[in-house]
Amino acid sequence: MRKPKKSVTITVFLTCFCGFFASSAEGPEPLRYTLRFPRPQTHYVEVTAQIPAGKPQIELYMAVWTPGSYMVREYSRNVEAFTAADETGRPLAVTKTRKNRWLVAAGSAKALTVGYKVYANEPSVQGNYVDAGFAMLNGAANFVSVVGDGKRPYEVKLELAAGWQESISGLKRTGQHTYAAPDFDQLLDSPIYAGNAPIHEFEVDGKKHYLVNEGEGPMWDGPASAKDVQKIVAEYSRMWGGLPYDQYVFFNMLIEHGGGLEHKNSTWMGGSKWAYGNTVVPPPADDAAPRAPSRPNRLGWLGLVSHEYFHLWNVKRLRPVELGPFDYENENYTRSLWLAEGVTSYYGELALGRTKQATRDQLLQSFGGAIAALQNTPGRLVTPLEQNSFDAWIKLYHSDENTPNTAISYYTKGEVVGLLLDAKIRKLTHGAKSLDDAMTLAYQRYSGEQGYTPEQFRATVSEVAGSDLSEWFGAALESTRELDYSELLDWLGLRFKKPVERPGAPPRIKTGLRTRVDAGRLLIEGVVRDTPGEAAGLNAGDEILAINSYRLRAEQWPARLDSYKPGETVKLLIAHRDLLQEVPFVVTADNPASWQLEVRPDATHAQQSHLKAWLRE
Repeated sequence: MRKPKKSVTITVFLTCFCGFFASSAEGPEPLRYTLRFPRPQTHYVEVTAQIPAGKPQIELYMAVWTPGSYMVREYSRNVEAFTAADETGRPLAVTKTRKNRWLVAAGSAKALTVGYKVYANEPSVQGNYVDAGFAMLNGAANFVSVVGDGKRPYEVKLELAAGWQESISGLKRTGQHTYAAPDFDQLLDSPIYAGNAPIHEFEVDGKKHYLVNEGEGPMWDGPASAKDVQKIVAEYSRMWGGLPYDQYVFFNMLIEHGGGLEHKNSTWMGGSKWAYGNTVVPPPADDAAPRAPSRPNRLGWLGLVSHEYFHLWNVKRLRPVELGPFDYENENYTRSLWLAEGVTSYYGELALGRTKQATRDQLLQSFGGAIAALQNTPGRLVTPLEQNSFDAWIKLYHSDENTPNTAISYYTKGEVVGLLLDAKIRKLTHGAKSLDDAMTLAYQRYSGEQGYTPEQFRATVSEVAGSDLSEWFGAALESTRELDYSELLDWLGLRFKKPVERPGAPPRIKTGLRTRVDAGRLLIEGVVRDTPGEAAGLNAGDEILAINSYRLRAEQWPARLDSYKPGETVKLLIAHRDLLQEVPFVVTADNPASWQLEVRPDATHAQQSHLKAWLRE
């Protein structure tokens, strides 16, 4: 359940100083911002900036999305009271030309003063948030720049609110609470924090790392969590052959909002201050939901850390060719999010096993849960994985009740494809090579400015595997054929667990309904394709009231169906758009396949060795 939002506004003023725009033999002068928080309890931050002019008209713009989110977020919707003046303070005319652009009639002005306000009440990792206690600012949501002038350097200085002591960013620090970015890309890719959060510092390979725990309380062990993060950093440094930065910041916002978003030298993670304990999170009870495994909260948080940190290499440096240079005003389409996000999810879990933070059984349970989520989603048979990646802008972050019937998350299937691809490479090379080798070779060849094409990555993997994998990639990425798990099971000596038998218990009933309880009402959230729920004509939004004229309380669903025999038809009393109807529903036994992984009791010595090598045991 999400907490109620608070009203937050950001006020932005852009000014100039004499002599700032003098020509430089070393390139253009930086565009300088100063952020002030005179009354943070009112949710305002005042920003000044020096913007060059020199042309009769200067057009400014704000990004409509932030890298890593793959969704147009329309940050300019929060902008108001946009004004401009020249270096003498004379007001200049401003015309809104597009949803995120402002045209300033600069005339003969050499520098501009621009001011605007930004409403900032989005504590999500793609958003922008300020309150009396702290500020967590996302560049894309705050900064305007000159159209076509993104290569100019930028500087940001913070004047902290009374009582605030700290500021930190993945940007290079050039002075007290002052940071520099070489271009607009890095400015937007570097969140900035200001407040009083505990900051835990550690080193790996001589590089400084900072874990910023905003909201840390007595229930969160800050030093212990930093040591756990350090293990993950060390594991990835080993895999990739070093750390490609001077410093790295883990922004851990424990303000009861989830998610994570990667940046080049930092990551912004959202979560709960209760998430570092050992409380076990049970799997969903709804029979239509994927079989998510139970696991301690702590492993969930460490999995998020591991996932976001792996992006340091996979996406932020080794990237699909389409994801850079960015077009911040339009969607940037790619078919490679299965690799950028899905394979990152695979390594995010695998690293927990390799660092011994997750047991072997917990790791297999996690991967089994991903396989179950895939195999229980009808959309896997409708839309290929690469197409799901391409459609991310209109599908993944705009899902509705029918999405599971038509699509599959590239996170979920990409993770499973990464698992199978790793096993395939290991088997083809008799254990000499792995997906690790393919990823690091691709990093050597394509990280940096150029990026990789889908064809280049496939060729790199085939080279490492010593075999042409074109047909395998075509089936896994371009078709909706079922994935083949036989090589994974055979190489690692695994099997899918047999379903647990319940002697004397009634058979499990399949409904195909995703439900939720709202104020005591049992509401249908979605109907899975080709299930009894769909055959009965039930719809999302329907309320289930009774079975065979007997009142049904929300907590009695779906167990009440156990009272009926498979094949029997019952009448469900529902409210469809407030119209009471009786709907015939055929009680159907569910014999789900088990997708939970376990080690074969008869695994050979070779298979046991392969499993240990995979986990680096």
